[in-house]
Amino acid sequence: MDVNEVIRVRRSIRKYKVKRIEEEKFFRVLEAGRLSPSAANKQPWHFIVITDHEIRRKMKEVYGRSWFYEAPVIIVVCVDPKIAGVRDGENFWKVDGAIAMQSMVLQATEEGLGTCWIGAFHEAVVRKILEIPPHIRVLVMTPLGYPDEVKEKVTKRKKMEEIIHKNKW
Repeated sequence: MDVNEVIRVRRSIRKYKVKRIEEEKFFRVLEAGRLSPSAANKQPWHFIVITDHEIRRKMKEVYGRSWFYEAPVIIVVCVDPKIAGVRDGENFWKVDGAIAMQSMVLQATEEGLGTCWIGAFHEAVVRKILEIPPHIRVLVMTPLGYPDEVKEKVTKRKKMEEIIHKNKW
């Protein structure tokens, strides 16, 4: 697929097959995150890859949907705000982490894998389960696996004239 097609067909997947992800596909997903741009090229991210069944089960405490913790893999994007780029008092750790996650989500789509952004979770519980150092922030998570559902290829979006402003607002 070209990048436009990947963006068009990407959907939030909430049902996964019990099927192992090939190592080369998995590597390309993580590599997409690693190669993502960041403010001042600080690359403040860390990716926790959860494949262990028991740890995935514990993640039920963080986000209780079975499709999340029963997926073959969970990727947790963490960021170190202390090393993130800062400009005009604005720390870009959230932006940097979100870009890395989006790169992984798009690469996963290209690989035929499904994902679903999870941003509403109990950070303190994630920290405890995954033994995350106190200075690291947990930004976003996604299950990763082969989709076991088919979603519409097109979802409703706003019209271009509703969101584009030429030269001025």
